[in-house]
Amino acid sequence: MTSVPDRARVRLTGISSRAYEHPADRSALVALRKLSGFDVLLAKLFGLINERALRLMYLAGAVKVSERQFPHIYALVRDGAYILDLPDVPDVFVMQNPIPNAMAIGRDRPFIVITTGLVNLHDEEELRWVIGHELGHVLSGHAVYRTMLLILIQLAARIAWMPIGYIGLRAIIWGLEEWFRKSELSCDRAGLLAGQDVDAARRALMKLAGGSQLSELNPDAFREQAHEYDAVPDLRDSVLKLLQLQGNTHPFAVVRFAELDYWATHGDYERILGGDYPRRDTDRSASVGEEARNAAKSYQDSWSRSEDPLVGIFRGVAETGARAASGLFDRLNQQRGGGGGTGGTGTGSGGGPGNGPGNSDN
Repeated sequence: MTSVPDRARVRLTGISSRAYEHPADRSALVALRKLSGFDVLLAKLFGLINERALRLMYLAGAVKVSERQFPHIYALVRDGAYILDLPDVPDVFVMQNPIPNAMAIGRDRPFIVITTGLVNLHDEEELRWVIGHELGHVLSGHAVYRTMLLILIQLAARIAWMPIGYIGLRAIIWGLEEWFRKSELSCDRAGLLAGQDVDAARRALMKLAGGSQLSELNPDAFREQAHEYDAVPDLRDSVLKLLQLQGNTHPFAVVRFAELDYWATHGDYERILGGDYPRRDTDRSASVGEEARNAAKSYQDSWSRSEDPLVGIFRGVAETGARAASGLFDRLNQQRGGGGGTGGTGTGSGGGPGNGPGNSDN
């Protein structure tokens, strides 16, 4: 059952998650979907975590959102699912916890968990953006990242006494964390598409950083703060910024604000609302090589805008890597007769809907 939003919003019929995914996030997802047998591997990984048990846990210890419990949240979820054209409306649970947080959990029957801290922090339009963010995770099928990252982190902790094995795993985990961070930027965009209120999205991110006193917050000042963080004058600060990312699955709030603000004001957002976006029925034909090139170009564009002194050292690396990766994928496709491999399962652009269990998103 669908619900028509209470104010005019554009319904994005048949939208593919590729429309809003950050290029680095999108290229990884497209590549994984092309791997024959990956669905089987993912199902086995999920077998290590009991999704049914998690659902029962929240059913017993949280409040299930409905027309009779948190009805305003129920309406927001239905509206968001309507706008993003999800085939199913996920269940939502509100959990007593003063820390503002939200997460999408599960693969076969994904559901959303929101803490009371988040509900109390945000007004209705800000909460609409948060829910749209979580629906973005469902539509993108981000279970890939969350499941693999969780298992690898647990494995790394067990073999920490083996330096060589630990270093190798840490390198993989670092790469997965980078994908994870880019997937959060993707879903910030999904939240904006679901709510179609740029100011509300900005407010929500500022509140995540500075709390509920909106009268004390200013988007222009926060934007300047983002620039100050980017344009650190000393190479030592650049190194510290990299080190601070280790173990973080989410970009910092000021970075998320700047990235979403740029995306919302430089054409892509308006183009999607105008109906120019990829549809889900074209997901199987997506080119891995092309997406790898798009990812490299995205990094280059980001670096060209950055004033961080460390960025200059890495300029050109992405382009070289993209050429190598896209050439390899193109050759593999030719050897396979141009076939697309197995498609993903589930909603959205394949790969299984939903996040891995227990991953915070705010």
